[in-house]
Amino acid sequence: MSRTERPPLPERLPVPAVDAHTHLDACGARTADDVTDMLGRAEAAGVTRAVTVADDLASARWAVEAATWDDRLYAAVAIHPTRTSTFGEKEQAEIERLAKHPRVVAVGETGLDYYWDFSPPRAQQEAFRWHIDLAKRIGKPLMIHDREAHDDVLRILAEEGPPETVIFHCFSGDEDVARRCLDAGYVLSFAGPVTFRNAGALRDAAKLAPLGQFVVETDAPFLTPHPFRGRPNEPYCVAYTLRGLAELRGDDLAELAAATTDAAERVFRLRSVTAR
Repeated sequence: MSRTERPPLPERLPVPAVDAHTHLDACGARTADDVTDMLGRAEAAGVTRAVTVADDLASARWAVEAATWDDRLYAAVAIHPTRTSTFGEKEQAEIERLAKHPRVVAVGETGLDYYWDFSPPRAQQEAFRWHIDLAKRIGKPLMIHDREAHDDVLRILAEEGPPETVIFHCFSGDEDVARRCLDAGYVLSFAGPVTFRNAGALRDAAKLAPLGQFVVETDAPFLTPHPFRGRPNEPYCVAYTLRGLAELRGDDLAELAAATTDAAERVFRLRSVTAR
């Protein structure tokens, strides 16, 4: 198989699953038909719903509109930390307007990224604090991007006071960071890297999380799970991550899928979201 080809469609999961974090626009979706096609592939694998996540204003506008095209899709909006060097009142006003849309289920992804040098730490931290406040004011979950910034992310959350629900998207910490997050009541979200054989610290952390306090995601088109690492990712690949997690943790696949689906429904309040 070419590295430019999508992985094969996996066997359908025994119970429905949710992709808690994807980027359908970055996967190539532009139209309602594109979204229907991607979600159709996902549903064929047992992944029946997905949250498409924005990282800038254009992406946020698209995500909100796309979430009105198909009842299987929800949106999350924020300005990604790497894009916060020019985050001002105009951007804040539009993100707040979009975040209040009834099909937006989270404020995110926001947080800190010290791996890339696209935005100064101070600008990232100020934007992060603003997004925390927004999530609290509108009563929606906060979706965290945390890359090589664990201590500062946790410190700022403690200083600002977290919203009721906090999700650590694509959790990347070790056992210590996992314990700190879990003890604070935060929800971990595991993506494809938890299936990578060389991700020992992350895999150990995944064993700590109790059922009900973590969800699964693709972060598509990035981070395709083993054994298709490096190939294009899509929401249906959550099925591969769930199978890898079940093997890693020694969980029954159906029980694990049901628990992560229940957690996603609770965290994002999916059952109360207004139909399109």
